[in-house]
Amino acid sequence: MQTIYAPLLMAKSAKWMFVGCGLVAALFFSRQDAKAGQAPVHLGSAHSFAVLAFNTITNPTGGGTIIGDVGISPGTAFDRGIPPVKVNGAIHVYDAVAAQAMADLTTAYNDAAGRPNATSASADIGGLTLAPGLYKAPSSLAVTGNLTLDGQGDSNAVWIFQMASTLTVANNGQVLLINGAKACNVFWQVGSAATLGTNAVFKGDIFASAAITLQPGARLDGRAFSTGAAVTLNGTAIAKQPPQFIDQPWRILFMNKDRSY
Repeated sequence: MQTIYAPLLMAKSAKWMFVGCGLVAALFFSRQDAKAGQAPVHLGSAHSFAVLAFNTITNPTGGGTIIGDVGISPGTAFDRGIPPVKVNGAIHVYDAVAAQAMADLTTAYNDAAGRPNATSASADIGGLTLAPGLYKAPSSLAVTGNLTLDGQGDSNAVWIFQMASTLTVANNGQVLLINGAKACNVFWQVGSAATLGTNAVFKGDIFASAAITLQPGARLDGRAFSTGAAVTLNGTAIAKQPPQFIDQPWRILFMNKDRSY
């Protein structure tokens, strides 16, 4: 009799072990999702780019640095200026790579713009400290002074800002990151043009449907993506940030032992 029922007992044990693992995984991910709030905006093949423009990239004052790839599609004009902007990455001008990146960027833009149930933001968020979340401006959005993004101890915290019209960062305006906040998890969906003022220090990926302009001395720790117009550099510094944590679910269960959920 023992020989007859041993396989059945083993099968039942395996079944309950599988169910138990499934419950642990379900609890883990539900708790993780509850803390993470908004999911990051995935960029697809555009993730390697620091600057991506629809028609032109210009650098009237010359100089500056770009850390990351540069792409233009369907446009073909990349005026690097004199002296030329230093590019630490590949340059793709109206090729298949740039075209695919632009297609993926459009998907990312629509994702950011379509996120529902946003918290209403004031027209000027300078001087505020904001927790992770989805924020929507009444129309245009300004950053006058310093904006502080508080990660509240969560290195995966995400901020998404939606605006139907322009994004304007004042001269010397800054975005400050505290308590685990990361620039790679900050996204700005701009319905029109974006302008970073002189000596501004900005964080996050800008998705603008119109032109993006960085005034002299401005620094962007993130990406400048224009889905429908040009990017103007003015000798500025742009550095794409490390990507969000991406791994297989079964590996996540056994990693990050020092992370508390």
